[in-house]
Formats: sequence, structure tokens, C-alpha cells
Amino acid sequence: MRLHHIGIAAEKMEDMIAYVTSLFPVDTISETVYDEKQDASLCMLTLKDGSRVELVSGPMVEKRVKKRQFLYHTCYETENLEEAIQAFEERDARLVSEPKEAVLFGMRRVAFLMTDMGLVELLEQ
Repeated sequence: MRLHHIGIAAEKMEDMIAYVTSLFPVDTISETVYDEKQDASLCMLTLKDGSRVELVSGPMVEKRVKKRQFLYHTCYETENLEEAIQAFEERDARLVSEPKEAVLFGMRRVAFLMTDMGLVELLEQ
């Protein structure tokens, strides 16, 4: 597995894009897409150093935004989603979102687990 991106909760997508671009040199900003399976609006910003920041807006982050807890998740890319899920579960992680296709990632599958590191997203290569 390797780090793919961090996920940031956003109340208003445009405001968070403006905030991130005011602080960091941004190379690309994806189109904002709505993912029905996740009930979320999503946008990926790629910084000039290659780091990625995913902005997430929607019902699942509303409570976090109200508490000003903007760091939402850390995403790791993996060759085998099921094996990665099993590895986390063997370390007491709990699967909170079954594997499903993700619009932002060209329908590659993702899964979310609650871990001792917080919420982790796994992205299948």
C-alpha cells in the first residue's frame, strides 16, 4: 500500500478550493463530481509536489464541519482491496463502507475502515 491522498471535509466546495489554492501551489483541480453511492460531492486537487487533497462535501461530513474537524480520512492505494481490508481487520479495524465503485476514481473500487489511525479509505489500483 502507498499513500494516495488525504480527505478534507468541506462545507462549501468553492470556499475550500480557494483556501487550499491560497496556501499551496496547485497543479490541477479536478471537476467536482457527485457520487451517488457515497452521497457526496468530491474534488481532487493535485499539488505541484504530486501530493493529493480530496475535498469531500455532503451529509457524511456535516457533523465534522460543525465541530471544525476538517481532516476526514487518509487514503491508501492497494493492489488487492480484499487483502488490504483483511490486513486492517486483523488489527481490529472495522469495515464501515463495503467496497464500491467510486466516480472520482474512474469507477475503481474503494472501501472505508475505522482504524486506530482514524478513518482509512482503501483505493484499488
